[in-house]
Amino acid sequence: MKQNYTIIKQTISFERFICNRFLHRIFSFFLFLFFQFSTKNLCAQDLHFSQFFNSPLSTNPANTGFIPDADYRLGAHFRNQFSNVMSAPYKTISIFGDAQVMRNYLENGWLGIGGLLLSDVAGAGSLKSTKLYGSIAYHQMLGNSSLLSAGFNLGWVSKRIDPSGLKYPDQFDGKFFDHALPTSVVLANTEVNYFDLQAGLNYAYFPTENIYINGGYSIHHINKAKESFFQDQTDDGLLAMRHIAFLNAILKAGDRIIIQPNIFYTNQSNASALNGGFLINYNLSEFGEKELIAGLYYRSKDAFIPTLGFQLKQLRFTFSYDVTSSTLRDYNNGMGASEYNIIKKGFYTSSPDRQSICPRF
Repeated sequence: MKQNYTIIKQTISFERFICNRFLHRIFSFFLFLFFQFSTKNLCAQDLHFSQFFNSPLSTNPANTGFIPDADYRLGAHFRNQFSNVMSAPYKTISIFGDAQVMRNYLENGWLGIGGLLLSDVAGAGSLKSTKLYGSIAYHQMLGNSSLLSAGFNLGWVSKRIDPSGLKYPDQFDGKFFDHALPTSVVLANTEVNYFDLQAGLNYAYFPTENIYINGGYSIHHINKAKESFFQDQTDDGLLAMRHIAFLNAILKAGDRIIIQPNIFYTNQSNASALNGGFLINYNLSEFGEKELIAGLYYRSKDAFIPTLGFQLKQLRFTFSYDVTSSTLRDYNNGMGASEYNIIKKGFYTSSPDRQSICPRF
């Protein structure tokens, strides 16, 4: 009996050793990819969030209904940028919701439907952007350990500008900008509206209950809409397509620790950006009803982003702050942007016992 116990104990120890080695290799792979890409000179364009992992629908429409640990989710996001150096700082608000439908009608698959509202106010000219998207995605299980998804969204975009807050080069008198001076710049209109189209793919792999990996790629502004306040007949006002790729993992490293490394890369026209880092969830209760969240991200050659959060059952709140590491710190004292995110997940009353396909406490 004692010999059998010894054999079982050694077997369990060996399995834990193999699992820990595998988790370590996955985490090291994420770090390798991040530092390989971070050697490039990168900058950002278009609306973006430092907490990209908490903004699924704006990252990839294939994320619609891609919820491994729930049936539906609702989220809100707020970003405040350059408030200490600008009289009119950049403020971005996002509200989204998505859900899984037709799980009982499609064999080993389901549909995801969702909606996204983005509102942004930027600069002294009060450039206001309002974007409303509806999205749909299809998710198909491939065997018992992987999932393939494809989705698209269609949105209506409205942008308005307040000319009274703008100053032009020919209004500079040598010392100051004089708004009373005439200008040769003529705006054809103060508002533009257009349709916007995105599409994307997503793949998830979950070989064990302690390992979950997923990655995706999406193309935004596929229709290359015209976006200009000038009477411009050239192609200069066409909105360039934006490409986004990401890689995530959820790795259970112990009874109380889950590690979530993430990498996010985006490119639009001649501008690109790379974010990478990790979150650590620490279990504060017996069954994971309470979790403490902490992490650190880095946007290449721009900012370090410490992140803190708390999860209570299916409600999660996360706060992050961009600490500028580029030369811009000479003007903003290293103070960048603050972000607040809240997400609520839940299950339908008809499926309260549905198992999660990602690691949980």
